Amino acid sequence: MSRDMTTGNPFKLIMFFTLPMLIGNVFQQLYSMADTFIVSQTLGMDALAAVGSTGSIVFLILGMAIGLTAGLAVITAQRFGRKDIKGLRQSLGASLIIICIASVILTILATANTRNILEWMQTPPQIIDEAYDYLVVIFMGIGATVLFNFLSNILRAIGDSRTPLIFLIVTSVLNIILDYVFILGFGMNVSGAAYATIISQIIASLLCLIYIKKYVPILRVHKSDWTFAWAEYKEHLRIGLPYGFQYSIIAVGSIAVQVMLNQLGALSVAAYTAAQKIDQLLTMPLPTFGIAMSTYAAQNFGGEKFDRIKQGMRAGLKITLSYSVFIGFILFFNGRFLASFFVSDNNTAVLELTEQFFRIQSPFYVLLALVFVLRHTLQGLGNSFAPTLAGIMELIARIFGAVILAQYFGFNGAIIANPLAWFSAIIPLSISYIYTQRLLTKKDPSKLAMRLSLGSKNIM
Repeated sequence: MSRDMTTGNPFKLIMFFTLPMLIGNVFQQLYSMADTFIVSQTLGMDALAAVGSTGSIVFLILGMAIGLTAGLAVITAQRFGRKDIKGLRQSLGASLIIICIASVILTILATANTRNILEWMQTPPQIIDEAYDYLVVIFMGIGATVLFNFLSNILRAIGDSRTPLIFLIVTSVLNIILDYVFILGFGMNVSGAAYATIISQIIASLLCLIYIKKYVPILRVHKSDWTFAWAEYKEHLRIGLPYGFQYSIIAVGSIAVQVMLNQLGALSVAAYTAAQKIDQLLTMPLPTFGIAMSTYAAQNFGGEKFDRIKQGMRAGLKITLSYSVFIGFILFFNGRFLASFFVSDNNTAVLELTEQFFRIQSPFYVLLALVFVLRHTLQGLGNSFAPTLAGIMELIARIFGAVILAQYFGFNGAIIANPLAWFSAIIPLSISYIYTQRLLTKKDPSKLAMRLSLGSKNIM
């Protein structure tokens, strides 16, 4: 069911829009945790390290594609906000062509270079073969991953966050079932977990397409909606490519950290993997609220409801900052206990490293909250410059942490790379946010729309 976010209480709209996404993401994370549990308990710690070592590579490749779909959906949300249904459908047509081309290119490049990437990252010899088996399957299914994320994003663009929840639940449950079937039933290695992921996403994509065709006429693309006008594609790429680029450059920083972890050995990789699983689960509401802010800002920007954008930004910051303080407290004092769900008690060295992870990182989650809210709000307004600059600064800081700090401080240095990256990203985002707030107080909607949509360097 679509929702017009240009009317009503901003706080309630953002909360109720976020809640279904949050529940869906919980199911995704539970699947990921179940996947980690199945792999570690049935295939061993080397298998866990093999899957964990691929996380940054998957984020690099799939992040580009997923970020692209999120950026394309911003145009859809803006046109929905200004009630331009014809333009909305043209946006969908252009977006579909773009993601098809991107999927083919990424699939070819990723599958052809998987082994080289793992070797370049100095993946430990005892886990490189399993890491390769896992990655090749994931990369062969890039098209399914992109399509599922694109369909979910366009539904959210029109204010429907409930329907993607249903498909996320289906995907997560199916993932867990297929994990057991492939790994325990068929006796496959870590590639079984990858097959389970891809097959479940294919099924979810098909269900999503059927739902849109039957129940969401506003999203049905007709023959007259397909356009080959360069201006249409240029507008979409102007926001979509920076969105995807930001995901990728963040992933490059994660790869730098992973390379250093690989040099520290499988023990450090396993500890970092277990800690990341917990971290991703508890911090998951932060990017979820970020997505909500992007849709909220885009719809109100399209409808020229600029006062409502300011109200929404304040509401989003209050919610996320409060939550970040809460989870920081929980993880600081209970990180080791939570890690014990993934790591057996006799692996005391791994548990000690995971405890160090949370003792160092948890006080800085407030920075992460700021990054997500500010970045996504600015992107929803069509400002691609500041978020891209923030991504570049985040990359530089993360590489510095991986190359310099980890060299001198080992595992602790790799952990410090995360909060250092968040702090660096906040600098351009905060400057742009302050300037945007001033623009939103002006009474000339056309001037504001032009400056924001152009992504002017004057507003960073």
